Amino acid sequence: MAALRTLLLLGLLLSARGQRRRPPPPQSALEKVVAQEGLSLHQLSGKWFLVGIASHCSYLAEHSHQLEATTVTLTILEGQSLAINTFRKLDRMCWEIRQHYLSTQAPGHFVLKGHRKSSKVDVVVGEADPSSFIILYYQKGHSISVKLYGRTSLVSDAVVDKFEQRVRAVGLSEDVTYYFPTYGFCDSTDEFHVLDAHGEMVQHRSGLQL
Repeated sequence: MAALRTLLLLGLLLSARGQRRRPPPPQSALEKVVAQEGLSLHQLSGKWFLVGIASHCSYLAEHSHQLEATTVTLTILEGQSLAINTFRKLDRMCWEIRQHYLSTQAPGHFVLKGHRKSSKVDVVVGEADPSSFIILYYQKGHSISVKLYGRTSLVSDAVVDKFEQRVRAVGLSEDVTYYFPTYGFCDSTDEFHVLDAHGEMVQHRSGLQL
């Protein structure tokens, strides 16, 4: 009988252990970001200048002395998704990169999809003054970056301070924060220098891809 009771007790203990819940995965940095409340996306339409970016991207670290002045044109599409057209120089030529940020059920949250599931990028509108600046957060996998855009290429010190506070809040630092040139912008390009979000030519007579 004693042996039977021992077996029953072991069975109960093992059953209880099996029912223990695994601890939840650690919260990602982006999950801690609060999207701007009460913001009408249509207020963000129009032209923006890329002022700064904070990221652990190795390309930025290696080419920080070669950053090119960059602008984006933001358009609100049906369903509250965003069309982002980025203009910048590459090898002295102006290029346009077209991206489509899909809206999600959460206000201020978007998704930029890639060819593979692992290339998906989550985007959050963290803070914005439609007449002055916008701070966007991007997360791909476990890597997060923060971008500051201005309605002009120069923003106030107060806005820069706000941006740097947001950068530190997600675990980034001034060592990985880069500011872009305020001159040499591209306003447009021709049909042969247009890329989609995957780096492929949108239109080219030869049909070649970049």
